Amino acid sequence: MKLITEHLLDETTAKAKANPRLRMNYNFHEELDDPVNRLLNAMEPGTYLRPHRHLNPDKDEVFILLRGKAAVFIFDEVGNVTESIILSPAEGMYGAEIKAGVWHGMVVLESGSVIYEVKQGPFAPLSADNLAPWSPAAEDKDAADAYIKKLESLL
Repeated sequence: MKLITEHLLDETTAKAKANPRLRMNYNFHEELDDPVNRLLNAMEPGTYLRPHRHLNPDKDEVFILLRGKAAVFIFDEVGNVTESIILSPAEGMYGAEIKAGVWHGMVVLESGSVIYEVKQGPFAPLSADNLAPWSPAAEDKDAADAYIKKLESLL
């Protein structure tokens, strides 16, 4: 049996804080080509989760916020926010399911935030056509930071 414990959340969060990307995965699936990918994703404020979608292959994405606070955004084809929600277990808002092909992103609002994520496998890095062309590249730190602040201002 694999357990999700406070110790595991704390350990993964510590690794996220030490990582320059300010996030760290802990995989429960044994192999990247497992038919179902299950993982913890510990994230800190300031991490940049570039808006993206999952097409070719089509994959729905489900995540449950185990602790912390984060905002989820849904975008239209040109980058306008069409929906946003703040996830916070303390306030009774736990998670979301995003259908394949829907542009989405997340902004982490509280240190120690950890989601449990489930997606169809096998794991495949996002291809360029699945990264929102109207959003900054992750390598452009200044633009990514400004984009995060812009999204936060919409909450």
